[in-house]
Amino acid sequence: MLKQYGVRMYSDEFREMTCDEFYSLLSGMDPETPLGKLVQIRSENDPKILEHYTPAQHKIRNDWRAQHSHVNKDEEAHKAFLDQMESFFASM
Repeated sequence: MLKQYGVRMYSDEFREMTCDEFYSLLSGMDPETPLGKLVQIRSENDPKILEHYTPAQHKIRNDWRAQHSHVNKDEEAHKAFLDQMESFFASM
């Protein structure tokens, strides 16, 4: 945030920022900022690009994916449950 917008994340200005303003700034984040690079590393899925990642980049990506893997599993389980319920009621 500092590099692109001149706002420190622990400043009073940042604490007073609304969520909408923060989301707006975040969505326009330049990929060349430290935060932008981190987001880019975490979200990359192209195997050709991943081949050229350094061990440190792989660690960042893998740590993030391990932390958030339960979210996808919960969503998949929820969808499977809803599909089963839909099939059950359709067969009545």
